[in-house]
Amino acid sequence: MSEISSPRPLPPTPPSSRPNAQVNDLALKLLQPLQGLLASGETAKAEVIALKEAAQNFHLLLKLTLENGRQATLQASSTRPLAQGTALAVTALSETRLAVVLQAGGDKALTSLDLQQLPIGTLLQGKVVASEPMLQGKSPQALYKVLVSLLNTPLAGSKLALETPLALPLGSLLSAQVQGSQALNFLPLSGRLDQLELSQQLANQQNRQGSLEGLFKALQGLRGQTTLPEGLRGSIDKLFAGMPDASQLSSAKGLSQALENSGLFLESKLLSGQGNALPADLKANLLRLITQLLPNLSSTAPLAAANAGAALAQALPAFARNVLGTLGQTSARQQALSFPLPSRLLQAMEGEADLETLLKLAAAAVSRLQTHQLSSLAQSQVGPDGNLLTTWQLELPMRNQQELVPLQIKIQHDEPQKTSKNEQKETLWRVELAFDLEPLGPLQVQAQLARGRLSSQLWAERASTVSLIDAELGNLRERLCTAGLTVGELACNQGTPPQGPRTTLEQRWIDETA
Repeated sequence: MSEISSPRPLPPTPPSSRPNAQVNDLALKLLQPLQGLLASGETAKAEVIALKEAAQNFHLLLKLTLENGRQATLQASSTRPLAQGTALAVTALSETRLAVVLQAGGDKALTSLDLQQLPIGTLLQGKVVASEPMLQGKSPQALYKVLVSLLNTPLAGSKLALETPLALPLGSLLSAQVQGSQALNFLPLSGRLDQLELSQQLANQQNRQGSLEGLFKALQGLRGQTTLPEGLRGSIDKLFAGMPDASQLSSAKGLSQALENSGLFLESKLLSGQGNALPADLKANLLRLITQLLPNLSSTAPLAAANAGAALAQALPAFARNVLGTLGQTSARQQALSFPLPSRLLQAMEGEADLETLLKLAAAAVSRLQTHQLSSLAQSQVGPDGNLLTTWQLELPMRNQQELVPLQIKIQHDEPQKTSKNEQKETLWRVELAFDLEPLGPLQVQAQLARGRLSSQLWAERASTVSLIDAELGNLRERLCTAGLTVGELACNQGTPPQGPRTTLEQRWIDETA
């Protein structure tokens, strides 16, 4: 759903003293002939989508829906005003005249919400179909009467009457959160994607993405070849040079730099003109690799290039498809909100990878980074209590001697709603890590920080790793206390963290002492 458009002049508001309820005997004069849309005596449904007052009458724009489903717009004049959104039944009297009957309940807009149908926190989406200023009384603030056609929830298609200080232009698309039976909180669309569109994009990325390790293993096998074109070799070397090692990630400065170059912020850098920050960005380097692979592939194997181009259209996210001029969509609906993202290899790598395979792996790697980005957006939300939950999810390839180990990271910040009261609200931080590092095997870490108190749970799949970590928990507690933190529970368990859907309320994590 697009951003609310900029304000534009509204049609003059008809005087409220001229009633429009009794229209059963009303006939409309068409400003252009029907031209066969309706024969004399035939009936169709219509909706008033615009109203403008003229010198002696009112000009209407009608959306006509015929019995076969065909739709058309008609311009007509009326001696009485009909509000935008009014539902009508029209009968053709001639080529230029229509008899009008107001449909039962067609002009009744909701003035309150049923919280059984729409609980507090529900996201409403709608389109403004009418807006007029209210007469100012004692209040110095301007108010507007607005009629909104709802586009989602079980009330889709219903009209909702609002009073708001916002001057919402006709045709504006908006999102609002239910705060009560007669209270809505409008959400600015500039800082968030529409949830329906986001879910669709996230599902598409999940089906296109592939694990980073598949690409890195293939590239490591290629680095020793002397026949690689210079541009391709340079792109591969630049990609590997940007990978941090464990020692870099153990310092605050090194970790901060690695997060900055993870690819999570590439689009933000481009929008802000930070071109000098792109050489070290993981996502930018993957895209450079793809642009080097494409011409080499097409010059050496035309048929393979065509096949790879088709595969790339299915594998590459929208941003990269636009850069390379390729097209393609998938229609999967599966969501990718779990953490960590499971390993997904596009194919078993046997022997040396050819350029076509590399292209597929590189496209899938970019799409995996995009999946993390979209998952971050999908999990960032305003809860029913007004608290803002912000999520950053990303994946860092970490050098471990001669191999690269993908480190998945998820950071969440739960910021309390600002109030005018002096009560102190609780701010929560949560960090999750997932990696598979030999000889420890798969490891997952969950830590949360509230009021300066840190607690953490670790999960290891190997019993030997659990024993090793248990023996070091005392040292970890001592180092955390030295850093100035109050340390709560530290524990290591064998297995994996419990999985399952989380409700919005469960996103505010339960205190370990509860």
